[in-house]
Amino acid sequence: MNLHDKRFRHELKYYLHIFDYLSLRQKVSSVLTIDKNSQTHEGYGIRSLYFDGIHNHSLYDKNNGVFNREKYRIRIYNGSDQKISLERKSKFGDFISKESAPVTRAEYDAILKGNIDVLSGKDQPLLKEFYAALKYRNFLPTVIVDYVREAYVYELGNVRITFDKKMSAGVNTIDLFDPNLMLEEPLLPEQTILEVKFDQFLPDNIRQLVQPERFVRSAISKYVICREENIKHFK
Repeated sequence: MNLHDKRFRHELKYYLHIFDYLSLRQKVSSVLTIDKNSQTHEGYGIRSLYFDGIHNHSLYDKNNGVFNREKYRIRIYNGSDQKISLERKSKFGDFISKESAPVTRAEYDAILKGNIDVLSGKDQPLLKEFYAALKYRNFLPTVIVDYVREAYVYELGNVRITFDKKMSAGVNTIDLFDPNLMLEEPLLPEQTILEVKFDQFLPDNIRQLVQPERFVRSAISKYVICREENIKHFK
């Protein structure tokens, strides 16, 4: 897909202490609507399998601050195989774009076994490009990232505010559905990740509500944090 065809959004990330999270959550939940995917007020489970090249360029591009970069992942929700999505997240400076395409459980299982030709006849551009990344760029599954997301939405400006909690890295398997998956939490228990996403502008009332200038903005990558945790585990 051409860069000009992608829809880019703003994405601001911050680490929150538990007290800041609880205070902000109360304010946000009183104004914004909780995401429809939420099973309870605590949110919903997200588990993603990330892919990287044999030279780990996705890992190093992030750490080296490369301006234009992308990552592939396969994502499930609440441990279910009813919805499996291939996603590509692209970053261009301070802007992000996310594309998605459905994957069946049979296709996922085949990809995990290295039978990537299951994607060879796909029409969707994203699946075709992912197939090319696997076949010609030697992309491989690298690490599982797991967390609970509490998400709120606001229609004006297409605002999405999320609190990501209990982030963990898979350290013994790359199978999203492995019942023996072992998870390690790389962050402190009192840390929550705040993400603020919006299109062209962040409405004034939301800016005043969140007051993002109170927090220190961070270049947080769940993939990098969990990948480094995974590497550390095997040293």
